[in-house]
Amino acid sequence: MTVSNHYETVKLHKEGRVARLQLNRPKSLNALDAGLMKDLLGALKEVKGDPEVSILVLTGEGKGFSSGGDIKSMLMLSGEEQFSGIMDTISELVMTLYSMPKVVVTGIHGAAAGLGFSLALASDYILCEEDSKLAMNFIGIGLIPDGGSHFLLQERLGTHKAKRLIWNGKVFEGQEALMKGLVDEALPSGKLEDGIERYIKQCLAAPTKAMLKTKEVYVSLNKERLQHALDLEKEGQWLMRQTGDHQEGIRAFVEKRRPEFKGN
Repeated sequence: MTVSNHYETVKLHKEGRVARLQLNRPKSLNALDAGLMKDLLGALKEVKGDPEVSILVLTGEGKGFSSGGDIKSMLMLSGEEQFSGIMDTISELVMTLYSMPKVVVTGIHGAAAGLGFSLALASDYILCEEDSKLAMNFIGIGLIPDGGSHFLLQERLGTHKAKRLIWNGKVFEGQEALMKGLVDEALPSGKLEDGIERYIKQCLAAPTKAMLKTKEVYVSLNKERLQHALDLEKEGQWLMRQTGDHQEGIRAFVEKRRPEFKGN
């Protein structure tokens, strides 16, 4: 087994043809701040460039996969230039993950919300535990999804169902997420690793090069659409940050109360 020590907020292990990448900010439920995003992007590029690896497994340390973007750090952004830099990093992160020339498997336990859920959707196969909580909950603070989720949800659900899910901001547990088509497997609590190991063995016993050639074809067909979605999300998210509803959503979040939106 090879262990990479280059990163502070992710853990990267490689063994044979399998790389395991773990988000590692457990005290914040693996909320994605600039440091974690930088480490994650670096680790993804390392895996992408390793010809020995054909399967990447993405999981989260601690009580959940990821609670999403780190709201506290986002509140500290001083202007459009800093915001633009963060959004560019998110775009590169999602595009690198989506186009990864490996079979990408995401294992979810606990929460996978907002940008954390977007990362999972950019993978090829998603497993979750039945008591997991999955949410595209940007609407709760007056924002739109980012991380390419408009495209990624459209791919899984179709436009109409994706729009409804985004507008509702509903939290889905594992079995309902499976029935909706948001994940590919829902496992009993505590059985996530068993499911991951089973899927790894299935892939290792398959003609992986043929699998990855099919993935390459779909990436080639869809890459421009995903990039267009990322560009539109960047523009739209900046506009939404200026709205009264977003300011009210943030105040309500901090004060732990229901927001009172006014459509402005």
